Amino acid sequence: MVQEAIRKADVLIEALPYIKNFHKKIFVIKYGGSILGEERVRKCVLEDIAFLRFAGIRPIIVHGGGPNITEVLRERRIVTKFVDGMRVTDKDTLEVVESELNKLNDLIVEEINSHGVKASKFEGKSKLLKVVKKESDIDLGLVGKVIGFNQKNLLEALEESIPVVCPMGFSSEGLAYNINADEVAFFLASQLKAEKLVLLTNVLGVMRDSKDKESLISTMTAEEIEELIDHKSIDEGMIPKVRAAASAISDGAGKAHIVDAKIPHALLLEIFTDKGIGTEIIK
Repeated sequence: MVQEAIRKADVLIEALPYIKNFHKKIFVIKYGGSILGEERVRKCVLEDIAFLRFAGIRPIIVHGGGPNITEVLRERRIVTKFVDGMRVTDKDTLEVVESELNKLNDLIVEEINSHGVKASKFEGKSKLLKVVKKESDIDLGLVGKVIGFNQKNLLEALEESIPVVCPMGFSSEGLAYNINADEVAFFLASQLKAEKLVLLTNVLGVMRDSKDKESLISTMTAEEIEELIDHKSIDEGMIPKVRAAASAISDGAGKAHIVDAKIPHALLLEIFTDKGIGTEIIK
């Protein structure tokens, strides 16, 4: 019993310098995909994020909702097409996107509130994000590229709550657009000079060999990314993520972390321990 108690105290002592260093620092956390739909995983992740807030850190959540959207589109027999990972979005698709993202936004806010931490909703209609139509060789329809945001509103919310940002924005003409959630997270992290950009995924991190868990790369520099892509250690789905993370770092974000959200309390283990548990990308 005593040994167990001492071990717990050691964990707290290990976390102390990190809690001190990150006090009042901004973390942008991207959370989406299938791991958002799994209740056990989601509850654990949101508990960790509430913990960060209690520890004096200022997290901002940017959420996606791809699998939910795909499911509803299938039910409604709306054909969905992807180009380079982007969902081609017409008017009918946008209605589903907005509806499903708003439901997820409500759910995340409600679950964070249940931990005694206030969360602020930033749905599409809150007009936080300013966009232009995204250029592409194939017309993507109502897909936007984020070019600005209402910094005053976001920072005011951050003073007293955890902002939960939905990846939808409006153009100067007042048109609503669907935006890739990763791009929103990278944009906010670089603009706010966030201490950390955290990508919650369903993989351990970047591995030299995807079949060998022991080959996890715990730290890599932005320069090493291209080498790893050449060596095929980073595959197609992860390539745009790590490249964008590197560019967010060069634009002013501190570090980027790729963490497997399925591991209980992975976020806390990555942030508050010396070894970490995923892959960190540094300057």
